[in-house]
This record gives sequence, structure tokens and C-alpha cells, in this order.
Amino acid sequence: MNKVTGLGGIFFKCDDPTLMNEWYARHLGLPVAEYGTLFKWRDAHDPSKERTTVWATFDKDTSYFAPSTKDFMISYRVEQLEELVEELKRAGVTVVDEIAEYDYGKFVHILDPEGNSIELWEDVA
Repeated sequence: MNKVTGLGGIFFKCDDPTLMNEWYARHLGLPVAEYGTLFKWRDAHDPSKERTTVWATFDKDTSYFAPSTKDFMISYRVEQLEELVEELKRAGVTVVDEIAEYDYGKFVHILDPEGNSIELWEDVA
């Protein structure tokens, strides 16, 4: 079973997400929109498929990374999310929530040994 197949996104907390988005847009050229920046790329195994990696700022008080108290979260692309979650549970990995399904993918959050929140994302595209 494939586990992590790539990066889904990088997310971090900040005091002023709007200011940070403007700074990154002005100084580094990130095309920041409402939900951050989508870096587009082609699937190495099927170049006809366009994929994205997200870069996004979050308000410092967000609970989206909870129970982690860290200021960042990395999202990893995975395949066969349900099977992977069962394997992680059997291995004693902390699975924070149930798998959530949306029209753009399935998500679940886990914690690494140092309490970093990790988002696992199975793209439905």
C-alpha cells in the first residue's frame, strides 16, 4: 500500500493572516486568494492530471490544528486513506478525528510523537 505520495499543503498560524498574505504576495509573488495559494503541478504517473499543493495562513487562534499547540501543520497526500488510518491505529498512532469527506477529498488528522498535527488527504480527483 502506498502511504504518503506527496505534499498536500503547508499551513501556519500568524497574528495577522491578511497582512502575511499581502507580504508574501508583494515580496515573494505568491498569488494569494481567499484560501491561500494553490501551487499547480502535473502527476508524474499521469501528466494529464493536474494536482495542487496548498500554502495557507491561519489566524493564531485557530482550533484547526488542535489538539496540537504548534504553529504549523503539514498536509500529506495519501492513497487508500481508510486502510492507512486502520494501520496507524493498530500501530498506536494518535488519530485525532474521524475521516471527513468533501467533494475535493477525504481528510483525517493525526499527531506525531512531538504533538505536531498532520493532515492526511486523499484527493478524489
